[in-house]
Amino acid sequence: MAQRIVVDPITRIEGHLRIDAEINNGFINKAWSSGQMWRGIETILQGRDPRDAWIFTQRICGVCTTVHALASVRCVENALGLEIPINAQYIRNLVLSLHALHDHIVHFYILSALSADIKKTVQLANSLSNWPGNSAKRFKAVQEKVQSLVDSGQLGPFANGYWGHPAMTLPPEANLMAVSHYLEALDYQRKADMALAIIAGKDPHIQNMSVGGVTTAINLDNENTLNMERLYWVKQLVEEVRGFIQQVYLPDVIAIGALYKDWLQYGAGVTNYLAVPDMVLDTKSDSFDLPGGTIMGGDLGTVKPFTSFHDPYFRDNVVECIARSWYDGDWTKSPYKEDTIPKYTDFQDDGKYSWIKAPRFQGQPMQVGPLAQVLIGYAQGHALTKKYVDDVLARISSLAKVKVGPAVLQSTPGRHVARAVRAAMLADLSLKHWDLLVDNIGKGDLEIFNKPTFPKGEQLGFGFHEAPRGALSHWIVIQDGVIKNYQCVVPSTWNAGPRDDKDKPGPYEAALVGNPVAEPEKPLEVLRTVHSFDPCIACAVHMLDPQGRELVKVKAL
Repeated sequence: MAQRIVVDPITRIEGHLRIDAEINNGFINKAWSSGQMWRGIETILQGRDPRDAWIFTQRICGVCTTVHALASVRCVENALGLEIPINAQYIRNLVLSLHALHDHIVHFYILSALSADIKKTVQLANSLSNWPGNSAKRFKAVQEKVQSLVDSGQLGPFANGYWGHPAMTLPPEANLMAVSHYLEALDYQRKADMALAIIAGKDPHIQNMSVGGVTTAINLDNENTLNMERLYWVKQLVEEVRGFIQQVYLPDVIAIGALYKDWLQYGAGVTNYLAVPDMVLDTKSDSFDLPGGTIMGGDLGTVKPFTSFHDPYFRDNVVECIARSWYDGDWTKSPYKEDTIPKYTDFQDDGKYSWIKAPRFQGQPMQVGPLAQVLIGYAQGHALTKKYVDDVLARISSLAKVKVGPAVLQSTPGRHVARAVRAAMLADLSLKHWDLLVDNIGKGDLEIFNKPTFPKGEQLGFGFHEAPRGALSHWIVIQDGVIKNYQCVVPSTWNAGPRDDKDKPGPYEAALVGNPVAEPEKPLEVLRTVHSFDPCIACAVHMLDPQGRELVKVKAL
């Protein structure tokens, strides 16, 4: 007999997410992903000045503020056909890369261990990298610190874990290594944030975006503007963060991938992938350091690129469906033509059950995120992607003692591996674009802004950005200089969206099907796969029987 469990809320994506899973013979055979909070920003923006939209859209999320600011100004610039000064492009690239470095580091680290052998922990850590923190003295201090937390009864982030769960198979030494690195990660994500604040004024809710460029004034002779002292401070911080990513974060993910090699067969789900190009290299937004495009059916040979910020292949194939969403109607439309009229019903298994719409590309659900970007880059022969992916897969193969190729990335652990690869690439590219900015300033070019003008009549525009959680796009209809319609198609909409009018599940729902669940009252495996898409906060779980009656309450990670 099938058993139904409900994990509600899973809030590690900033907001409230509910996952329902039907379990039969120890495996999930059906799942529902339900967004439990209405966004509403689209309604707030109607009638406003398009130049103000980026300030409002940053408030969609308390974590991903920067990404909405960037996508917003790009969509207005797209509608106006506005070119952006190259300095502004480089500064925006630093903003997006620094935000992503902070975000990816924060996502990965939260593990703990008390019974680890210090000597074996040192051996394991040093087999992965020569990071200075991989010492017996350091690991001993961390072990004692965690033990003191346990003895005090104030466990902090280590409370409420499913310790002893049969799906937890890491050796104590790997756990201790990860906890030590987790504590260090708190400092290094702060360094990325500090560099971002120097460039963008503050974080979260950056202050330096503007339709037409940036407001980061460049004057090498003024201590209150972006000068060489501040630029070199940013460079130093990025170099420190890159060292942590290359010597700690990436090796840790490699170790986890190898130690959980059995999980490389679980969690693929939707194997259509979509990523957008980013790290712009010119004023017209036609050249990029990170490629984008699509892959269908998990076949890298089907890769088709997006070539610019104006590419009709992207613009003409994105739609959203509300057949299973709590909005008025039952339509599938281009974002330009959508409305956002809430109409709540109860949770209906075969009807409407989510505030999230269901985006589709050429009628298909698409998985977005670092995995999509890495696979699409690899399929296109992108040199930096191939360098890191080939190195990571070789190291996983060596540790796991089994040969693995790019296909294993299409899994729950694979999403973590791809995120670490993306972080490593962005650390390299952040320094490259720092060099490009400084070289251009050295030529005497200090331009940062082209003034927009708003003609009479209607203009349509879309702007995209490859955010930490995947492809983000904003869509605007401008009428006589004011916003007539505004829609955001965000990464978590692509991944967490419900079924569509053809009953095709979204990526979360599809990724859960086929996953084992050892103990339904402790649904670790459900959380493990959903978290691999990058949600990030503790939640409460209610277990229900098939009739919906609550049996027991448990706490989730």
